[in-house]
Amino acid sequence: MKIELCSFSGYKIYPGHGRAMVKIDGKSYKFLSPRTQKVHDLKRNPRKITWIVLYRGKPKKGQEGDGVKKPPRGTQKFQGGVVGASIKDILAKRNQKPEVGKAQGDQAIRAAKGGKKNIIIKPAAGAPKKAPAKDTKAQKAQMKATKKVAKSAPGVGGKG
Repeated sequence: MKIELCSFSGYKIYPGHGRAMVKIDGKSYKFLSPRTQKVHDLKRNPRKITWIVLYRGKPKKGQEGDGVKKPPRGTQKFQGGVVGASIKDILAKRNQKPEVGKAQGDQAIRAAKGGKKNIIIKPAAGAPKKAPAKDTKAQKAQMKATKKVAKSAPGVGGKG
């Protein structure tokens, strides 16, 4: 038993049903009913007619999932090395504990200032820890002055 598809609506045509039409140029069309043939003859767009299979494919209704997922659109996450470091170095730095990173940062700041050069002083095991020193009035005044200078400086680029 050969089941064919309607060339306009996409529905199945069982043997003994439907109509066949052959145009002058040799193209053959098979229609399920006179209704589908009439709509085809009126040159309607099957994607805009609600009861046709092609319309249902537009909003993806009535389709059975074949288990194959489309690849996601949009940006893809990619991990790679940068000019200064490889991907292994970057991942190792990301996974290290915050205390270690903070200590390395402080050490780098000290080295940049030209103070004690890469000397790490560890407190004795039994020695009590000192509370961090509070900012003095002179330091606070200096910080306020730098903020005011930064605000009053003209912006670089853009309109203005």
